[in-house]
Amino acid sequence: MAETGTGMDWARVGDRAKRLLLVPALGRFLHRTLPKRLFPRSLLIIVLPMILLQSVAAYVFLERHWELVTRRLSEATVRDITAIISVLQSYPQDPDYTTLKRIARDDLKLTIEVLPKQPLPPPAEKPFFSLLDRTLSRLISESIGKPFWIDTVGRSDFVEIRIDLPDNQLKVFARRSQTYAANAHIFLVWMVGTALVLLAIAIPFLRNQIRPIQMLAAAAEDFGRGRPVEGFRPRGALEVRQAAQAFLEMRRRIERQIEQRTTMLAGVSHDLRTMLTRFRLELAFLGDGEEVAELKKDVDEMQAMLEGYIAFVRGDGDEQAASVDLSAMLAEIAAKEASEGCTVTASYEGEPQVTVKPSAFRRVIVNLVGNARRHAATVAVAGCHADGWITVTVDDDGPGVPPEMREEVFKPFVRLDEARNQDEAGTGLGLAIARDIVRGHGGDIGLEESPLGGLRARVRIPG
Repeated sequence: MAETGTGMDWARVGDRAKRLLLVPALGRFLHRTLPKRLFPRSLLIIVLPMILLQSVAAYVFLERHWELVTRRLSEATVRDITAIISVLQSYPQDPDYTTLKRIARDDLKLTIEVLPKQPLPPPAEKPFFSLLDRTLSRLISESIGKPFWIDTVGRSDFVEIRIDLPDNQLKVFARRSQTYAANAHIFLVWMVGTALVLLAIAIPFLRNQIRPIQMLAAAAEDFGRGRPVEGFRPRGALEVRQAAQAFLEMRRRIERQIEQRTTMLAGVSHDLRTMLTRFRLELAFLGDGEEVAELKKDVDEMQAMLEGYIAFVRGDGDEQAASVDLSAMLAEIAAKEASEGCTVTASYEGEPQVTVKPSAFRRVIVNLVGNARRHAATVAVAGCHADGWITVTVDDDGPGVPPEMREEVFKPFVRLDEARNQDEAGTGLGLAIARDIVRGHGGDIGLEESPLGGLRARVRIPG
């Protein structure tokens, strides 16, 4: 008994585990199947409950009302046919059954013929789904109890019924409307019509409500890429207007902070450059000498470091995005960066005109090519503009960077020769400045293995 109980426990645990596994699988299926955009999701929120509600209403109507009305109509028709059979078999009739035909035609709205005794026709083709055929056959079997043949398909406006009697055969034509609830299609048309009207109202309304969200997203994306945000104002529902107003306030604060930082940097750089200029003048009066040469070298290094620090803090500054020929830019940079002992080549695919911050993006490529050139004999710069993205790769055949250091080199002031995060000033800000500018364009920089055997720097921004 214990073993049986244990077995049932394991089976119960197995069923529970299967159910738990089905939940994530269902979630993944819905995630893959459901639309990702807000507009179709909003339509689904309206359409699915409407379809469910109307399906339930249609089922209840067809199952209860339609079937009930059809049964009542068929019962009345079968009772009339039963009465005709009783009269035919119980009372003497005219030779041509004129009186019986008149009573059936005028009082019962049925067309009848009394045929000589003969076999019933072969069974007619049965429709795939016919409430009338099923209901009428059952009622004739229950009420009349004689062999019969019906045709609910052949003549669209009439139902033909033949009853096999002991001495003859009764042929009855009844209008379909007497036996069948023929107005059910009006209910279905009404449901479909109201659904279409609802969709015709909901689709423009939803689109009008979603458009302000799309405009807000576009404005935020343009601002993140450094593009001018023109003509944007809060609109739409209250919550959307609040989000748009918050975005405008955030943009104003960021622009004010950038302006203050730019002003501060301008003042600091002016004061420090003035002091360095004084140092150079004082050193010029000291004449030439080994000590003076070393001091001049230190002053030049301080100047370069100052420019590097200011460039890092400034980032891409308040430079506005503009359309540039990226193919020509890469070719120009490759020609200028080529030097003795290093070959720099450039190639490009796709539409050359792209929208970037020209000076800032040029600085990114110059930093990457300069870092590669100092550690390699061959550098290949390749650009591509396709599928809404701008991709620039800088490959070299140098020693490369270990995989565990490829994120570290983007940190400011990391100065490892093997990491190659040095700009011309040797401050360790080259890649940090480049990543900051690229992220300001809405993209990123990554390092990976190069086909040339060294390091590949990949720049990817939306285009």
